[in-house]
Amino acid sequence: MKASLIPLVFSAVAGSCQVPPTELRTYTLTTTAAADQYAQIWQKHIVSLAGFNVTTRSVWRNEGDDKQVIAIVQYALGDDPVAVTEAYMASAAFAQDMEGFNMSSFASVIATELKPLAFSPVL
Repeated sequence: MKASLIPLVFSAVAGSCQVPPTELRTYTLTTTAAADQYAQIWQKHIVSLAGFNVTTRSVWRNEGDDKQVIAIVQYALGDDPVAVTEAYMASAAFAQDMEGFNMSSFASVIATELKPLAFSPVL
């Protein structure tokens, strides 16, 4: 399977497909330097999140706002993104990833659940 494709699970009963919970996560930081540092931390997050059955689909910088880091992550089917995020943020893996980073550098974190439309090419 190509990394760029979102895996689909087909229900034998309903004949429909389910897409695992997918989020667009937008991190706005207080400075460009903090955003640069956090973008580098995401390299670690990709590995540590996998231990929580979270797949990082992509990590981006906003060309129009150099204080933002944007990621698309996907959770396992049946997992509650809020519960998984809470468990991850309470973990030693997360603490290790964030070591040396000033958490007050976050101005905001917005998690937006993405749901594909029926005609979406991912389906």
